Amino acid sequence: MAVAKAVPKSAAPKTAAPSRSKSVKAADQRFQQAKRASILLKHVSDPTRLQVILILAEGERHVGALCAQLSQSQPAVSHHLALLRHGNIIAPRRQGKNNFYSLTDTGSELARVVKNLIA
Repeated sequence: MAVAKAVPKSAAPKTAAPSRSKSVKAADQRFQQAKRASILLKHVSDPTRLQVILILAEGERHVGALCAQLSQSQPAVSHHLALLRHGNIIAPRRQGKNNFYSLTDTGSELARVVKNLIA
């Protein structure tokens, strides 16, 4: 019966850490893109928020004008605006006591997509 000799760790051949294959990296990238898209779609999954996007696609508006166009109270509209702002879909601009909102590049792209869907 043969006894195997123990090889000291320092004498063991060193191998490079296996690199991730291109297909695994591509799959990870697709997953991250899908995750970002999912979060973005959650922000616009409400009819009122979609209306806000379509209104702002026509140009910058202040909160009062949005309230009038949506026939909703200022607190309700402000809630929707906050969600869109946190999703980087709209950007605020303060002028005196008024907040004006406009679409970001992401918001403009979403408006284009929504318009194509409902056309």
